[in-house]
Order: sequence, then structure tokens, then C-alpha cells
Amino acid sequence: MARDPSPRLTGVLSYFTRHPTAANLLMAVMVILGLAAAPQMRAQFFPDVVVDNVSVSIIWEGASPEDMDAGVVQVLEPVLRAVDGVEKSSATSREAVATIVLEFEPGWDMGRAADEVQAAVDTATSLPVDADEPVIRRGAWRDRVTDIVLSGPIAPEQLGRLADELVARLFEAGVTRTTIRGLAAPRTVVEVPSVNLIAHDITLAEIAAAVGAGVDVAPAGDVAGASTRVRTGAEKRTTAQIAAITLRSRPDGTRLSVGDVARVHVEGVTRNRQYFVGENAAMSIRVDRSARGDAIGIQHQVEGVVAEMQRSLPQGVELSLIRTRSEFISGRLDTLLANGLTGLGLVLALLFLFLNARTAFWVAAGIPVALLTAVAVMYAVGLTINMISLFALIITLGMIVDDAIVVGEHADARVRRMGESPAEAAENAARRMALPVFSATLTTLIAFFGLVAIGGQFGDMIIDIPLTVIAVLSASLVECFLILPSHMAHALVHAGRRHWYDWPSRVVNRGFVRLRERLFRPLVVLIVRARYPVMAGIVALLAAQAALVIRGDVVWRFFNAPEQSSVTGNFMMAPGATRADSLAMMREMQRATEALGADYAERYGRNPLEFVLAEVGGVSGPGLAGADTKEPDQLGGIAIELIDADLRPYSGFAFAAELQRRVEPHPLAEAVSFRGWHSGPGGTALDVEFHGAGAETLKAAAEALKTELDRIPEVSAVEDNLAFDKAELVLELTPQGEALGFSIGDLGRVLRHRLTGIEAATYPDGPRSAEVRVELPEDELTADFLERMQMRTPLGGYVPLADIVSVERSTGFSTIRRENGVAQINVTGDISEDDPARAAEIMRLLQDDILPRIKAGYRVDWRLSGLSEQEGEFLADARTALILTLAGIYLVLAWVFASWSRPLVVMAVIPFGLIGAIWGHWHWGCRSACSRWWGCWA
Repeated sequence: MARDPSPRLTGVLSYFTRHPTAANLLMAVMVILGLAAAPQMRAQFFPDVVVDNVSVSIIWEGASPEDMDAGVVQVLEPVLRAVDGVEKSSATSREAVATIVLEFEPGWDMGRAADEVQAAVDTATSLPVDADEPVIRRGAWRDRVTDIVLSGPIAPEQLGRLADELVARLFEAGVTRTTIRGLAAPRTVVEVPSVNLIAHDITLAEIAAAVGAGVDVAPAGDVAGASTRVRTGAEKRTTAQIAAITLRSRPDGTRLSVGDVARVHVEGVTRNRQYFVGENAAMSIRVDRSARGDAIGIQHQVEGVVAEMQRSLPQGVELSLIRTRSEFISGRLDTLLANGLTGLGLVLALLFLFLNARTAFWVAAGIPVALLTAVAVMYAVGLTINMISLFALIITLGMIVDDAIVVGEHADARVRRMGESPAEAAENAARRMALPVFSATLTTLIAFFGLVAIGGQFGDMIIDIPLTVIAVLSASLVECFLILPSHMAHALVHAGRRHWYDWPSRVVNRGFVRLRERLFRPLVVLIVRARYPVMAGIVALLAAQAALVIRGDVVWRFFNAPEQSSVTGNFMMAPGATRADSLAMMREMQRATEALGADYAERYGRNPLEFVLAEVGGVSGPGLAGADTKEPDQLGGIAIELIDADLRPYSGFAFAAELQRRVEPHPLAEAVSFRGWHSGPGGTALDVEFHGAGAETLKAAAEALKTELDRIPEVSAVEDNLAFDKAELVLELTPQGEALGFSIGDLGRVLRHRLTGIEAATYPDGPRSAEVRVELPEDELTADFLERMQMRTPLGGYVPLADIVSVERSTGFSTIRRENGVAQINVTGDISEDDPARAAEIMRLLQDDILPRIKAGYRVDWRLSGLSEQEGEFLADARTALILTLAGIYLVLAWVFASWSRPLVVMAVIPFGLIGAIWGHWHWGCRSACSRWWGCWA
């Protein structure tokens, strides 16, 4: 039954306090919305940091990186940088391909951006005639969920069919972003020796045209009545059918077929990239998610499909899941949740120790209500459950009950001391505390909202903190003033009685009163009387803590990325190395890995190796500089999955460094490198960009820096991204060649066909697209091809290529990179974080000594990229955020106190909060990172 409203107390607070169901209905709505949203929340490790971009790619067969840079990039990039909304452009020129990536301002309309990029490309009319049409793509963001490794003692072709079946099953289950690696598309090769071209007076282009016409079929239409369909040709797919294709019919009725001039064969499915688990062949299927995909949900789908398919596989064939991000995410989130529950338990214990049981119960009830409401708001605005948002929820655990404690305790006091009725006491307490509670919460909201001013990738990552805190504290205000007073009005009916369950709070409060009167009050009196010495002591204490930072005892590291349990190693073989040499190097990496794992098992009591996947024909992880100039047979690597970082007393980087020393490089190995993996946004720990000079000078400066860094044992995986290219032969027509009727354009086209081959036809073959290529035998493409190659003159004769061209040899670079139109080179590496002080010392040495010497010696400009660049941007934005936050807090306090000076007195305590924070970092030996100061921000 509703109580009669007080004539003096009307309005929203009175209505919700005295209405019998309004407060409970509101609470039910908040709880139901939270419970409905919670199962829909996606879980991930860090928030997604998605950069909107559009890429423009152009293929120009046979062109060198210098040709691509001069003929394509320098033509297109100025036009593209003029497109509205472009924030940054980066261009990469490699052999036969150039790519320009345009990054747009946050929130820019990417549909409009793609259209404007297309319009800008259409205005560039001076692109090479032989280059393909530019391909424009909007950036597709993906994040790895897991890798599925299919391995066993069966033929690679059979593994390929099983991999296709697995991908089909995954797609049917809703897992649509999959990539098979280690399985090449079918390729039929028509090898035509040069001697046959001359003997039959035919060109590769003519053979390719005939093969293309024979492989493809064309519909011709329907006959009258539509009862019969007509098509021309028949599909020719097998080697025998392709060999039987007619190239030319002779006057005597005989015909010249493909088989008469060429050898037709099919290359294996592992011709490029081949994986191994131990001695068995393997294939890898990478599973990704989009920006709206749930890593844990997708992982469960993958596990279900894999478990079902495993039952039907041949004996010895296994499906293994590696690089499983969901386990990593779940483990870290479970740890954070466990810590959060511990904190929640402590909060509840303190509530019931200091407040009577009924008041403590209703104050504590506000915690799940506020948290569930915040979850509903987070879901509505697109936030996820991740390390950052959970961290924000834990921060707010104590804040949620602050407001409710003030209102609930004041209502209890008004009943006991002022004799007010429970309803009046609840209403008066809410009304009396409204301004101080609201202003205190508002200053907290302003403090966290200041983090919104931080931009860049780290700003995108921590944006969940202010949004989550704002949602929680806003919900707690609603619960504190619209729901709690109604519950307190019921609870305070029994305020005059002594209940057995209030015994803990009575004991604690009696002790607290004695402590307050006998110790705290005299201490405060003493502090007030000796305020100047006390103030001097506190300032001295703050100065002492600042000295710990200045002296380097508390080490600053911008971002401590959580370590993943993955280690990758790659190798690159010298020119002339065969696939057998690469296989031998791969086996050595397998041997060294297994031996080191056994050694660690003896040393630490547990073998750290969980899974090892080796490969030839490609590199694993970030790769190696210069790998793009190598043939697939000269590349290889190994991917190692270690046990969880919490189960071993050493880092993955330490394991990688020791493994680097254990591996015995093959005599033909050009480079061998191992590195560990980090999580989260950011870049390489060490990333130096040189610019302001020509490519040769930039390369020389990079080599000088690499030499300096190689002397530092804590720095590993040092490399640059400007590798030397293969030797280049520049051909020019001689007067004799011009007299015979050759043109440089026609000559280039014929040479391109002979050196790179011709794609004659493509056709669907299951889930992939099969290819038919016409090319010269590989043994003819040797260094002496200039002397051996015969060229057909326009009059039908043949002359040696060497007689009609002059040759100049040059050496360039395999890749040319530009950022915003400026040529650059980056030197990257990893710095061991096992000793934070040493890592900081290395960075100081780099900036104060090494780089200035290189700048003076080579006359190049440099800047720190990667994490160092983002650190500068972060600190600049954080400085702005701090100023805005302090200004906002001051304005709120000036409004509350109606004074310009009192807020300064209150805010003067803010710097002294750093005393405990800095001392805690020093005492526990923690490195000071931006993630640790998010808590101090509160």
C-alpha cells in the first residue's frame, strides 16, 4: 500500500521513494536490459583498432622497382594525395607491382573515398601503356582467430582435398574468413623449347592464344524452338587434351599440335609453399574474423567442426589448432575477472563491517544494477568485453558504492539522531546529498572523459575506459537517487532494533569511534598546528619520489605489450641454392628447436614446446627484409608455439635469442632470424626511419646503424626494409637491331613472354582457379640467355639477341618505399624487456649518441617510428587531456563552492597522490607504463 506523500517533499525523488513499485520497476528494467545484452557482448583481448584505408595496385610485368617507382608511383601519388580526407599515403614499389595505400581521417565516408580515389586514378593519363588497369580496394580489416594444421603420412594432394572439405564445413558452420596455405592452385605448364619455336616458326604468344581458345568454351545460343543449345569447342583440361590442341594446319592436311612443339605437365600442389609437422607433410588453414566478429564464438565453431571432422579422417591424419587467440583472450579475461571478483568481495566485506546489514545490503545491491546497466549501454554503443573495458569496470567497483554509502548512511543517521520517519529520512538524505554527490561524480566523469582527447591507435584502444566509466557512474547515479531511497525507506523501519546480524558492524564502529577520537582527532589537531613543517615534509617526500623517476630508478616504458606464446624463425638462402638446400636448413631448425626444448625440460622441469610447424617456400610471421627478391625455393621458416607465459619463468624473446645461437646455419644460408610476438596495437620496439637523401645514401646509413645495434646483445632481429635487388640488365637496341626492323617496345614484349611466360587460360577447378601457362623450360632461363636466345626479325629470319642489343649491368633495390611522397628506409628490431632499465638505456644511447653520429656522417634525417613515434603522439595528447581535465574539474568546484580560490586549495592535493603511485612502482620493481597510469588517472 502506498504511503502518503509529504506535503513538503515533492518531485521525482519523492515520487520514486514513496511509490510502491516505481523504483523496483526501474531496477527490473535496468537489470533485464543488462542480462539481455551480456550474452551478446563480444569478447576479445584488446579493442579493435581499425584504420580506414584505400589501396591502389598496378601490375606492370617485367618492370623493375625503379621503373614502378618512376613510371607509376610518382605519377599517381601526387594525384591521390590531393583526394579529400587523405591523412597519410604510403607507396611500395616492387618488381612488376606497385601499391599505394591511402589512410583517411577517422570517421570519413569510405564509400565516397573509394569513388574519389577512382576518379583521381582516371585523371592519370601518363601511366605505362603495357601496365594493367589499376585495382582499387577498400581496406578489409582482419584479425587472426586461430590456425588449423592438417598433417599426416599421406600425399599432399590428399591433404589438399581434406583441406578443401574442412573449409567447406567451416563455411557451412558460419566461419567464412579462411585461407588455405601450403596448397597451390592447379597449374598446367606448356614448356616450349626455343629450338622448337625456331624450327616451326611460331611464337609463345601464338601458342598461348591457341591453348586459350582450346581450353575455353563459348555458348553459341539456342536453335529454333529452344529445344537444343549450341556451344563451340569442348573443355580441354587434361595434359593429353591440351597437347592435342591444333596450332596450325598444313597444306598437305597434316596439323601441328601443342604436343609437337611442347611438353605439357602439371605442377604439384606444394610447388611454392610446403609445410611439415615433424616428417609429415602438412597444410595450414588460417581463420580470421572481421571487426564485428567474436573471437571466442568463432573459436567454438571451429572446434566443433574440427572435432567432427577428426572422427572421419584416415588413421594418422590429425587436425591441430595453434595460435589460438581465444584461449589467450579467455585466460587473460578470466584472470582479470578473478581479480575483479576479489575486489568485489573486499568491497562487500567492508560494507557489512561498517554499515548495518540492511543498509549494506541495499548499498551493495546497487553494484550489480549499475554494472548490468553499464553492460547494456556498452552493447548499445558497440563496446566489447576486453582487457581495457574490464579494467574500467574494476576501477569503478569502489566508485559505484561511494554515492550509495553517503546517501544510505545519511538516511540511517537522520532516523537515529533526528527522529525522522523512514520515508522522510530517505528523501531528505537523497535531496541533501544530491549536490555534493552529483558534483563529485561529475568531476570523476570529467577526469575520465579527458582521455577522449587522446588520438591515434592508443587513443582508439583506451577509448573504452572513459566510455565504460561514464556508463557505470551514470547508472550508479540513477540507482543511488531513484532506487536506493525507496529501499532505504523500507529498511529504516527496523532502524531502532538491535539485530544479531548487525553485531560485526557494531563492533567495528565502536572500535572506529575510539580510533577516531583517540588517534585521528589528535593527529589532525597536531597537523593543523604544525601545518608548515608538515607541508614542507610532504613536499620533500614528493620531491624524493620525483627523484626516483628522474634518476631512472622507476623506469618508464611506454607500452608493455602482453607477450604471446609464439616464436617464429625464418631463413633466406643465397642465389643458387636449391629447394633441397632449403629443406636441409629447415630440418636443422627443427633439430635445434627440439634439442632446445629438451634442454629447457631438464633445466626448468617442463618442455616449453607445444607445437612446431616448419615450412619451405615462404616465411613465417613478419618475414625477412629482401625475401621478396628470392625464389620461393630459397625461403623457409618455422613457427613455434610455447606453453603459456604464466607457466614458464622465461620470456619467448629469451627462448628465441637462445634458439638463434643454437641453430647452425647452412653454408648457403644468407640470413637466419628468430623473433617473439607481442599483443596489442603499436609498432616495433625499435624503429628508426631515415629520409632526406637518395636510396644509396639511405641504405648506407641503415647499414651503419645495423652495425652499431648488432654490438648490443639486448637487441635482436635487426633488419632494414630496403634490400638489394637481383642484378639488372638494361638492354638498348643497337644500330644493327634498328636496321633489321626491331623496336624496343616489341623486343620488350617478346622478352617478357619468354622470361616470365604467358597465362594462356584460367578455369574453375573446385574451390580454386586453375591456370594454364606457356613458357620456356627453366633450364633455358640461365645467365647466358643473351648469347643463346634467337630473335625473329620482321622479315622472318633469326638473329642472336646479343647482336641487336647493348647491355648495361646495374644493381638496384628490391623495394622502394615512400611515405607522403618522400623516399625512406626503416631499420627495425626487438629490444629485450627482461631488464627495463637496460632497455631505457639503449634507447637513450640510440637517440643521444648513435643516431646523431650517423646523421652527421651521412647527411640524412632520422626520426623514431613505431612505438617511439606513437609515444610522442600519445604524450602530447595526454598533456592536452590533462589540461582540459583540470580546467573542467576547476569549473565544477568553482560552481559548487561559489568561489574562485577554494577549488585551488582542493585541487592542490592532486600532485601528492603521485607519492604512493611512484613509491609503489619503485618498491615492487614495476616498470612505469601508460597502462599503469590509467589507474592513477582516477
